[in-house]
Amino acid sequence: MRVVGGHSRGRRLLVPKGSSIRITADRVKESIFNILQPLEGRSFLDLFAGTGNVGIEAMSRGAKPVFFVEVARLHAGTIKKNIDLCGFESGFEIVPKTVKKGIELLSMRDKCFDIIFADPPYEKGLIEKTLGILGAHRITSKNGILVMEHSSNEECCGNDDFVVTDQRKYGDTVISFLQPN
Repeated sequence: MRVVGGHSRGRRLLVPKGSSIRITADRVKESIFNILQPLEGRSFLDLFAGTGNVGIEAMSRGAKPVFFVEVARLHAGTIKKNIDLCGFESGFEIVPKTVKKGIELLSMRDKCFDIIFADPPYEKGLIEKTLGILGAHRITSKNGILVMEHSSNEECCGNDDFVVTDQRKYGDTVISFLQPN
């Protein structure tokens, strides 16, 4: 796993040993960021952040600030190590909470994001739950984009708060792009 573009292009990122974490593939990540560009100065939230792979890619391409929500201590520690490997000293925050608690906290702090990336564990029923939590807390900016990575065995249909504007399939992975309704 590596950073594929921007300031930290080519940097290899750490993955905890023995971890069963599913990493967003480099080609999928590159496709997402080609669609989202430019990122310079746009706020970015990485939900279910894992190793921080996607949020760090956003930082490398100029997104700021970047927030990472990851409940697992081991993974939150890995995010910090990966950020350090890439030489970033500011413009980020790691929120070591569940996605629900992290979104609630960010909402209470009046945070609003231009881009939210969510990569919940596949086939656990978390797409609808995540959309519901995001809709209840309104942390997506007016013209913001929600990017949901999910299994091709799951549907992402949006809800009352988000409408699907595009979907791209990469093997067994689907990337759904949604906008606030």
